[in-house]
Amino acid sequence: MSISVLIVDDEDNARVNIGGYLEKKGYEVLGAATMDEAREKIRKGEGDVVLLDVQLGGEYGPNLLYETASMQNRPPFIIMTGFGDVETAVDAMKNGAVDFLQKPINFVQLEKSLKHASEIVAMRRELDHYRETQMDKSNFVVGENEIVKTSIRQSLVASEKQVSVLITGETGTGKDVIAKYIHASGPRANKPFISINCAAIQSTMLESELFGHEAGAFTSADRKKAGLMEIADGGVLFLNEISSMPLDIQAKLLTAIETHSFRRVGGTALIHVDVQVLAASNRNLKEMIKKGEFREDLYYRLKVVDLDLPPLRERKEDIPELVGFFIRQNNARQGMNVVNVSNQAMQALQNYSWPGNIRELSNAIERAMLFCDGETINLADLPKDITTPD
Repeated sequence: MSISVLIVDDEDNARVNIGGYLEKKGYEVLGAATMDEAREKIRKGEGDVVLLDVQLGGEYGPNLLYETASMQNRPPFIIMTGFGDVETAVDAMKNGAVDFLQKPINFVQLEKSLKHASEIVAMRRELDHYRETQMDKSNFVVGENEIVKTSIRQSLVASEKQVSVLITGETGTGKDVIAKYIHASGPRANKPFISINCAAIQSTMLESELFGHEAGAFTSADRKKAGLMEIADGGVLFLNEISSMPLDIQAKLLTAIETHSFRRVGGTALIHVDVQVLAASNRNLKEMIKKGEFREDLYYRLKVVDLDLPPLRERKEDIPELVGFFIRQNNARQGMNVVNVSNQAMQALQNYSWPGNIRELSNAIERAMLFCDGETINLADLPKDITTPD
């Protein structure tokens, strides 16, 4: 698990010495020389753990404890001082500090304190993942379609064996939902699920997003950054719309999957990770391979298990169950009490071709619920392109 430490100290040598030691131990290190700088970094969520000096110029460091007392998931604070003030230590611990260290810092004691603080961070992350997992499980409809049922059975095998999976299908067929289901169903359920849409990120930045970069690797790289593959260590990395990934990054991804290791942009150190890679595409990757637009070796490395999700027009038997699910979901979210769909409305929903697939159905039901007068969705409540298709 990657842990970042924010060192708040007005002495440059202290930040450099402590930071250098922690980096060798595998921690990400950030620095702040003033209270204002520390406040800004904490506000932005930078620093899983805060190592805070008591005296910062003319300011009193532990004031940050009071200021952040109501902050949700406030980072664990470790207080350090050169004055050995017992009263300050007791006050800091009462106000939420997890430990208190005297300067000059004993690195063995510092490691023990950081180990305790890291356990707090890990527990919070696991609780967050647990909540997300429960939500994902409740946000899934299998239905009666045999192809979908087969895909679910194969998903469970892939989840248990923790192998790479390639998920294909038209836009809106639920590829991201299947990916979350794989994560939630297996031994990595309480570990990170990290998702990235390769089509939504500039190709020049995609490598940095995936693998991270070292400070100075390019013009705007003012500090070291962990990539998503590193953040996903122990868990699942979901590469949505992988067909948009440039060939040179495909090569680096292939190496990372095969060797379980990679180098950050501008870096030389080899970073080892344990990540289950899931990928999705709405394009025909075999055709892209013929055109030289996608690597064949990466294609076969990803599709240890391949799942091809059918469009909604080919699984219309599942529409009533999906409609019921979306109604229950929106009732809970919007405080509504819709309990029925008229026969005419349901017939229109089942006759429509659904070019936008399940995502379009979800949006149509949400819209219909907003405009229906009572507890029943009627034909007039549905969008016109569904009731009067071309």
